[in-house]
Amino acid sequence: MTDVHIRAANIIEDLSGGQDIIQENFSGPIVTNNHNASSSSVVVVIPVRGMTCQSCVSSVTNVLSILAGVSNVVVSLEKAEANVTYDASKVSKARIIETIEKAGFKTSPEKKQNPDIPSSNLSITLPIKGMSCMSCVNSITKALSSTPGIINVIVSLQDNNALIEYNSAIISQDKIVECIKNAGFTVPLDLNDDEAIKSITLPVKGMSCNSCVNKITNALKSISGIKNVVVNLIDENALVEYDDKLIDENQIIEAIKKCGFKVPVTSSDSCQKEPLITEFAAFTDITLKGLPEELYPLENIKSDQFEFEKIKTIQIQISGMTCASCVNNIEKHLKVVPGISSITVSLLSEKATVKYDPDILDEFKIAGMIDDIGFIATPIKQKREDTVELQIFGMQDPSNADVIEMELSKVSGILSVSVNYDTSAMTVQFDKEVLGVRDIVNCIEDFGVNALINDNSKKNQLESLARTKDITEWRSAFRKSLMFAIPVFLISMVFPQFWWGSALVDIELIHGLYSGDLISLILTIPVQFGIGQRFYITSYKSLKHKGATMDVLIVLGTTSAFVFSCCSMLFALCSPDNGKPSVFFDTSTMLITFVSLGRYLENLAKGKTSVALSKLMSLTPSNAVIYIKDPKTGDIIEEKKIPTELIQMGDIVKIVPGNKIPADGIVTSGSSTVDESMVTGEVNPVNKKLGDLVIGGTVNGLGSFEMEVSRSGNDTALSQIVKLVEESQSSKAPIQEFADKVAGYFVPVVILLGILTFFGWMFLTQIMNPLPDVFKDGSYFMVCLKLCISVIVVACPCALGLSTPTAVMVGTGVGAQNGILIKGGVPLEAGHKISKVVFDKTGTLTKGLLEVSHFEITKNSLDLNKEIFFTIIGAAESLSEHPLGRAIYNYSKNLMEVETISAQVNDFEAYSGLGVKCTVILNTNSNPSTSTTNVDSKHYDVLIGNAQFLSKNVSVPESAIVIKETQERLGRTTVLVSMNNEFIGSVFLSDAIKPESKITVGALNCMGISVAMVTGDQLLTAQAIAAQCGITEIHAGVSPKGKMQIIQSLQFEGKRNVVAMVGDGVNDSPALAAADVGIALCSGTDIAIEAADVILMRPDITDVVAAIDLSRTTFYRIRLNFIWACLYNVVGIPLAMGIFLPWGYHLHPMMAGAAMACSSVSVVCSSLLLRWWRKPIWIDNGDGGVERIKDNYGFFNSIWATVKQGPSMSRSGAGQGYRRLAAEEDI
Repeated sequence: MTDVHIRAANIIEDLSGGQDIIQENFSGPIVTNNHNASSSSVVVVIPVRGMTCQSCVSSVTNVLSILAGVSNVVVSLEKAEANVTYDASKVSKARIIETIEKAGFKTSPEKKQNPDIPSSNLSITLPIKGMSCMSCVNSITKALSSTPGIINVIVSLQDNNALIEYNSAIISQDKIVECIKNAGFTVPLDLNDDEAIKSITLPVKGMSCNSCVNKITNALKSISGIKNVVVNLIDENALVEYDDKLIDENQIIEAIKKCGFKVPVTSSDSCQKEPLITEFAAFTDITLKGLPEELYPLENIKSDQFEFEKIKTIQIQISGMTCASCVNNIEKHLKVVPGISSITVSLLSEKATVKYDPDILDEFKIAGMIDDIGFIATPIKQKREDTVELQIFGMQDPSNADVIEMELSKVSGILSVSVNYDTSAMTVQFDKEVLGVRDIVNCIEDFGVNALINDNSKKNQLESLARTKDITEWRSAFRKSLMFAIPVFLISMVFPQFWWGSALVDIELIHGLYSGDLISLILTIPVQFGIGQRFYITSYKSLKHKGATMDVLIVLGTTSAFVFSCCSMLFALCSPDNGKPSVFFDTSTMLITFVSLGRYLENLAKGKTSVALSKLMSLTPSNAVIYIKDPKTGDIIEEKKIPTELIQMGDIVKIVPGNKIPADGIVTSGSSTVDESMVTGEVNPVNKKLGDLVIGGTVNGLGSFEMEVSRSGNDTALSQIVKLVEESQSSKAPIQEFADKVAGYFVPVVILLGILTFFGWMFLTQIMNPLPDVFKDGSYFMVCLKLCISVIVVACPCALGLSTPTAVMVGTGVGAQNGILIKGGVPLEAGHKISKVVFDKTGTLTKGLLEVSHFEITKNSLDLNKEIFFTIIGAAESLSEHPLGRAIYNYSKNLMEVETISAQVNDFEAYSGLGVKCTVILNTNSNPSTSTTNVDSKHYDVLIGNAQFLSKNVSVPESAIVIKETQERLGRTTVLVSMNNEFIGSVFLSDAIKPESKITVGALNCMGISVAMVTGDQLLTAQAIAAQCGITEIHAGVSPKGKMQIIQSLQFEGKRNVVAMVGDGVNDSPALAAADVGIALCSGTDIAIEAADVILMRPDITDVVAAIDLSRTTFYRIRLNFIWACLYNVVGIPLAMGIFLPWGYHLHPMMAGAAMACSSVSVVCSSLLLRWWRKPIWIDNGDGGVERIKDNYGFFNSIWATVKQGPSMSRSGAGQGYRRLAAEEDI
């Protein structure tokens, strides 16, 4: 096989240590010499979790067989265990367990103790101080391993402890401690006070990465009385050893809760207690499964997943920013402030993310600094505590308010209460882990008053996204300025063209003062200093902090025109010989009018960029119907309609046809179909039945059901999606740095160009002959000043600054509507450069579930067809709980197209690790497909299981054994079947590929992206799956750490590759973090999602193609915006400077103002075109390849299609104009 990179187990190469390995390219099972067991041989049975098929068995067997000292390995899929014979003098049991863990499987506590290991074997976990690196770990391990009586040692540098298995008949605990001390380390544990040391294992919910683990560990270790802490991220628990004389369990639980995590135990009795000195089996599962230093090395995790305890992050809402110069001004001034480590300002979302030292600053001081620069800043609360604002009705007098405030403060979980009698408003700060909003409302109503939620935060946020306030203000400013500007324009430009108009405006009131000039002055003052006041305020604050924004240019241009006109009028009044003064008040008023119009249109367009996020935020219904239960009997006593904000976890909610689902929950009764398109992008309605998860914000179909709320409020999936989209739209793409740098120099350069234009033309008027025609109509000074004003006004950094953030906001919003969540501008930009995509196998390319791939029925005296064959074995397996049995049962039901198989099963017996035995009574009259010729009895004595199980009862043909071995080498699992003491046939099961996998790989190849597959399975299985998908580059037998190393090697393979990793499990997290773009399926674990840059809300991997296409389309739009913004300034500024005056072309200040306004609006409108993006459609072309169908819906066609077909088409970007990818279509 050419171009196949065989990396079938880096782990095998690491473990081999230079030993000879037979079958270098792994075309078959690995063969090792099996020496006779020596006198020191030990047999151990290690349970192995995570094996799903025969390829998993082969993977475990292969990695263990080449370990030095291992003489025999027998791995059982059915028993989920490995029986290992090894020489204890050459290899330890911990090394064996570690090898299994590195292969991607989990080990559980031992089910039985081998008789060769004496019962005096104990284990102890000792805290060790003084370790600083891996050499310290090796020193302790070597010192202890060479000591007689020590059986096994595992030293953890991260947890600062050692798990030691020892023979208490040979060595004592004191000797172990002494041995560690002799190695140069400290053991801070009083072993003479064992009774005081206790151990407790607490479940911990809410951890997402290693920073969470470190946070809990550090918090607990700082408490007096806690001896040791081991926090396990994967199993979500914490093992704590403590002195019960100094601290109790409740204090430990409270300490974990203060860190922001949940400990779901109702009392200390529910906690799992363990003694400090215990049998080794009790510690195996806790300690060996949590090897974070091995599986997730800190140096390979992205730095942004960790935050130092001292550094806090706060988001601040900022209003008043208009362009990239404003952003640059804020960032430039705050970056140098002591205590601020970083700041990122988003122009469109109007937010700043600031990381700061709380010992030096607080959020209010930071907001005050931003206020001083000329903007309005408000800190956004980001605490575990929640705050609710209530409107109170029924308070009689102020004393009543005081009583309510005092009594409510005593309620557990309420942190603070503030009641304002005059406004009837109440603000309550509470711990949302202790009580909910409805509990607070019920407490208030107990005082005889009524309370309603006055939640303005969401309303304000929606208004902010829609730019409601800015749009209203600028629309008002435009209308007012237009009322004054039109008369001034008529007086200055229109009336002088007519004799009657000229007579009106040229009336000389006194010497040098004319009626038109005076009226223009009076009308201009309100515009210049009233409507234009905001420009003066922001410019002053900006210049005070040595910054310059677009407002500075506007103030310079309009003030120059106004001041010059006033001075000209004064000069005419004072000079007896001067004629009518040269004034252009129209320039000042029209400039401010055009700028106001531009800002109005710009904010109107900006509001459209966040329409996707606004829609997501508006999905939650306002009310919900819940059932109120009798607290004693649990019976439903009434239905109650409540605001959605009052829903709490555990509520039973009634959902009727057409209702929006108010929160996340589990269906407890009934069934229906649910439209999840707005949340997940799934076009077709999803069937929901008992036990299924429903998502808040989705729309119920025609059925009715009841659900139990599992997450409400800010904890729902919809709220998390909204939060993620908000954060992504607030982040900057790297290309934005270019615009920010340009904005920092733009305004000063433009002012300099304006000055050069003025003096340059003043000089040219003295030496140039003939002069351009524009100088014949007025004084040289006035014309030069107009040219200067045109340069200052026409230049616009806003268009450049809006090029990237508008496209990022629209792109991420459209992605969210289609179920593609992109975490900001960085992955969005990196996505367009992806040159290689690496897929995990299990659960990503494959379904992750065993399915019947094919079967064989041998010739037999029963003469069974496939319908009867699967009816019988399906009935037999209907009572089995084994994954293989469930797969056969489900296949049988689907084949028969029935809900249950109508057959009677008697004497059912399940033999662990072997198979099942039973009698099936089949009613042939009820099965029309039945055809038996040689059987008089309807009773079938059935055996289903492995070859070992069947061979004890029936004769299994040699041909069946050969087929079984062939299939197992291909990674399939074989189940043999006999009936009435006769071998009947075989059923083969495998993890089938997803129907869309092949066309996804083909689509990526057509896009110029190479595809690879990485898996922990054996090579033969990987090759079989890869061949079905069309993948030629395979990395098989790879551990989680190996996956990360492969990603890193691919990034620097030849030229610098931009590598995307697609996965869904915990084992994929290191690789997802190491990749340039990590893509996680939402069906995966929270850890994988945390490490990913892109999250796909559906398990359909065709969305990988869509995500890359969206990234390319968005980045193309960003480039187009940059080209337009640069082209506008490159053409507009020279035109305003008068370079084309010799040919009769120049830019009047009013036209310069209009062009400046249009530039920003045009860039935003360009970004809004991304709203018409649709997922690409790829189909099989029939020749083994794929091709893309051209999207017939262009921009104008999309508008027409929307008008014809209604808004449903553009609602999620996946309506009538979208056909689902891959084999979802029946091609």
